Amino acid sequence: MADQVAPGTMAEAGNTGARGLDAQIAPSYVHEAHHGRPASWATTSIVIVGFVIGGIALPVGPIWWLFWLGTGIVVLGAIFGAAVHIFDDWY
Repeated sequence: MADQVAPGTMAEAGNTGARGLDAQIAPSYVHEAHHGRPASWATTSIVIVGFVIGGIALPVGPIWWLFWLGTGIVVLGAIFGAAVHIFDDWY
């Protein structure tokens, strides 16, 4: 019964009740997520448009210039994504 917490002690600011290793292994790095940012949505949209254009070009012809246009759009979307740092939180 020695480990029981007295009433009201957990309400103190900053007291998480952690003991031993739990108290010592506090996260020292706060990871800022990039998911859901407008730049992520824009990059995803650009890449999807490129895939759709390239995907349509193959069964209707194949229309090779349209396929390579779609491929170029995908590459430009990936470059845009790298430029706005949406890949920095890859873990």
